[in-house]
Amino acid sequence: MNRKLLAFPYIVWAAVFILIPLFMVGYYGLTDKNGNFTMANLASIMTKEHIKALWLSVLLSLISTLICLLLAYPLSMILAQMNVTKTSFIVLIFILPMWMNFLLRTLAWQTLLEKTGVLNSILQFFQLPALEIINTPYAIILGMVYNFLPFMVLPIYNSLIKIDQNVIHAARDLGANSIQTFLKITLPLSAPGIISGITMVFVPALTTFVISNLLGGSKILLIGNVIEQEFTQAGNWHLGSGLSLVLMLFIIFNMVITALFDLEGEGNTL
Repeated sequence: MNRKLLAFPYIVWAAVFILIPLFMVGYYGLTDKNGNFTMANLASIMTKEHIKALWLSVLLSLISTLICLLLAYPLSMILAQMNVTKTSFIVLIFILPMWMNFLLRTLAWQTLLEKTGVLNSILQFFQLPALEIINTPYAIILGMVYNFLPFMVLPIYNSLIKIDQNVIHAARDLGANSIQTFLKITLPLSAPGIISGITMVFVPALTTFVISNLLGGSKILLIGNVIEQEFTQAGNWHLGSGLSLVLMLFIIFNMVITALFDLEGEGNTL
């Protein structure tokens, strides 16, 4: 009984900072300014502007997630094959940028990519064409990949180091080549980490608005930007909450897929 009491502070924290905000979003999203029940806020996602922002958000999130997966899996395999000391140091290098403020990391890329930024200054010094990537979807994808890549690396790495090397050795002894071993053994056993990594990258990429504001120059509106503007500029909490509820459906669907493929939580990060 005394041990259960130790969980009381967390229950209070969860109620204040998780349950109550979710209840408020649900209340505002399902009511109008007069407090009457309505589905109009949810239905507004089907307007031309909102559906365009949602589609672009999903597209850029999928592209960023795919790039992160293609970069993270080979890297995770390399880390898993190294000894513990070296691996711990390299993993720390990947975690270290996450300790820096998210906004500062994105501002750093804005400084690097802008027309008179560091990269273009270097290119101009060598008399090379300028890199006109700022305020484009490519800059947003670059910002997403940079910020969320560690969230893909760690779950995959965690799954790979749990694979019993005797299983791989047995497959090689039975005549399987490297490609067959990877496709039949390594890839299926690391699937929980892949699914977990996809979720951890896709969800924040789908809901972000800071990256698109800074690297997209506020010219490219994602669904996160639309919701943020409804709260901060238009002051329409009802519409902003309704759009948030629609976005939450994508997140819940993603979490359900993760739960189905990672029943034992093998893809959880270290």
